[in-house]
Amino acid sequence: MPDAQKEVKISVRNLVEFIMRSGDLDNTRGGKIDTEAMQAGSRIHRKIQKQMGANYTAEVPLSITVPITYEDVLFDLTVEGRADGIILNEVKDRVDSDKISDEYEELPEITIDEIKGVYMDLHILKEPVAVHRAQAMCYAYMYAVKNGHEKIGIRLTYCNLETENVKYFEEVLSLQDLAEWFEELINEYAKWAVWQMKWVVKRDEQIKKLDFPFAYRKGQKELVTGVYKTILRKKKLFIEAPTGVGKTISTVFPAVKAMGMGIATRIFYLTAKTITRTVAEETFRLLAQKGLNMKVTTITAKEKICILAKPDCNPVSCERAKGHYDRINDAVYDMLTSENEISRDSILYYAEKHKVCPFEMSLDLSLWSDAIICDYNYVFDPNVYLRRFFAADKKEDYVFLIDEAHNLVDRAREMYSAVLYKDDFLEVKKFIKELSPKLAKLLDNCNKELLKLRRECDEFEVWEEISSFYFSLLRLMTEFETFLQENDINEGREEILKLYMDIRHFMNIYELLDDNYRIYTDYDESDKFRIKLQCMDPSKNLSGCYEKGRSAILFSATLLPIRYYMDQLGGTDEDYAVYAPSSFSKENRLVMVGADVSTKYTRRNEREYRKIIKYIKEFTDAKTGNYMVFFPSYQMMQAVADLAKEELEGLVIQDSNMTEGEREAFLENFVENPKESRIGFCVMGGIFSEGIDLKYSRLIGAVIVGTGLPMVCNERELFRNYFDEKKGKGFDYAYLYQGMNKVLQSAGRVIRTNEDRGAILLLDERFLSPQYYQLFPGEWFPFEIVNLNNIRNTIKSFWDKS
Repeated sequence: MPDAQKEVKISVRNLVEFIMRSGDLDNTRGGKIDTEAMQAGSRIHRKIQKQMGANYTAEVPLSITVPITYEDVLFDLTVEGRADGIILNEVKDRVDSDKISDEYEELPEITIDEIKGVYMDLHILKEPVAVHRAQAMCYAYMYAVKNGHEKIGIRLTYCNLETENVKYFEEVLSLQDLAEWFEELINEYAKWAVWQMKWVVKRDEQIKKLDFPFAYRKGQKELVTGVYKTILRKKKLFIEAPTGVGKTISTVFPAVKAMGMGIATRIFYLTAKTITRTVAEETFRLLAQKGLNMKVTTITAKEKICILAKPDCNPVSCERAKGHYDRINDAVYDMLTSENEISRDSILYYAEKHKVCPFEMSLDLSLWSDAIICDYNYVFDPNVYLRRFFAADKKEDYVFLIDEAHNLVDRAREMYSAVLYKDDFLEVKKFIKELSPKLAKLLDNCNKELLKLRRECDEFEVWEEISSFYFSLLRLMTEFETFLQENDINEGREEILKLYMDIRHFMNIYELLDDNYRIYTDYDESDKFRIKLQCMDPSKNLSGCYEKGRSAILFSATLLPIRYYMDQLGGTDEDYAVYAPSSFSKENRLVMVGADVSTKYTRRNEREYRKIIKYIKEFTDAKTGNYMVFFPSYQMMQAVADLAKEELEGLVIQDSNMTEGEREAFLENFVENPKESRIGFCVMGGIFSEGIDLKYSRLIGAVIVGTGLPMVCNERELFRNYFDEKKGKGFDYAYLYQGMNKVLQSAGRVIRTNEDRGAILLLDERFLSPQYYQLFPGEWFPFEIVNLNNIRNTIKSFWDKS
């Protein structure tokens, strides 16, 4: 085994949380709702540490390296971390034994302090949490060994984050007892460490032999090289790559090679939609067929992988939850030593075999995986990000491959925003008023604060500050946590827990408020009053996430203008941007713009709709085949469809709330080599405008009705004013770029392979304005300007050449 593989490092926290967990999965009590509740409160840490005086040393790095032999493998295990505090226990006149009281005879020279910020009432805490005590014991053992102490103290300091009341748990431990405990702990971990060392050697040997699985297309080798160099240089790369360039393999392959060279330790393939997750899985599967050995885990949303109709993680509702933690490590080890592709189906199989929660199992498997395919949320969302990878301040050699990166702008803005509804406080108050009059009163206080804000909000109001409301929330949360700890809730449990989590998120986002935020109140579609902390520019928050890794590669078929996306997605002047040339022949694509039609709101009438229908008819009559027509809204799509049913044959229409089965049935209409034309009416930005892959004759044309601009609304105007002030480009940032991205994505459904041939018709005179056509991708030039009089000849001429 190479020398580089003979040392294994693990943090104190990861070690104890992995080895010492036991018992049930349980969401019925407040302390279990948020597994990180005990980890909150770095402000309190600093405050307590500053108050402790000269005998207290804060944030002390500690580590110990222990030689271990397991399965004939000799290696060094380094356990490392940072103790919150080291206390020097000075006792006056210690040298005069006659003056030392019984109280001080057992007082050790040193005590290790472990601080935890909590929201719960400290009176309910009767003993320290086991994993917290274990962390303190690890630090105590490290310190005692290093400094030759035969006995040492540990202290668990719990501090309520709202009241700042403190509760201590203290004990004195002998070095011998600590040594025996620590040896048992690391021996339990040894089998995992040895498995991983052997696996990494095998994996890297295979990666080094791996070749690119295809003949390189035009510009593809340069793209692959650029990705590798970006990872090597610890930068970010923004890739605008048209369909057919092979974005997925061109980013996955160099990331895998970087792993084989020891440059990257883990790959996160991040997606916005299930369909792109499938493409990533297929890419890793293809490389596996070429000899790649990698553990690749796909994380599926809890709602989709749960064995219950609706997730309810507690031993009463779910048989898997009872004793889950007693069985989970055996389940994970079984699957790791049996499978490389850790997919949704295989996770379900092993979770059933060991009677554990499949979702929690997938998260645990990810810890031992080389690559993780998952939604953006698991890296970027402050509520659900994978804390096991990103909670510590330590930077790791992770590579983030961010697919369909254009989606991340709006997704990130929402992740880093928070909203609360006034009615929710009143609803929860009804459920708990008999159980806790005190909590009911605090809920009512928050409601009154919102009532004050509502009185000053006719329709939409922007606020400079809301400190009075925030402090009411702060007072509420301590009592809320206590209530959840002390009560088994039946009636209204879902509503109560949701409000609790919504408030927690709101308070966390409140701590992030800066000039990248705006606070506003308004009314939703149901006329419910709400208050929102709106993230206007997510770049700072995203940059903080990138800092946890080594490199980020962001790619999409539509990242135009590239500077806008770099600006919003946390790019810097030191990062790179490339436009990958299309590998398609321009002769295979026809792009037309209708010059005598408009979808402006003032022109949306029957006359204009009938003109749109004539364009669609001329476009689809030219050749029998499958077509899609994309509209800016369901309302407009339906209005045109009602008029078109008699004129257009083979019409199928997207519904607003389609199930997975209904989506598949819709796409099954688009068969290869159809005998009759099929015309699908769809919505821009919807489920059929991204991700679907109808190759060859399954789709030969797309009509894009309108520029895709978002509806004018108060929030959108807030963005416009904000970016006018910050960038001088309010309309572009709030409306234009988002609209044109929808246009480009919809048009991208046509021509998926080098053999495809297809036509695109853009219906809106605004496309002929430089403001719009300057955002066309390079391969769309030159485009044809058409009207109802000449479109038939133009389209016929194109098809006649095929």
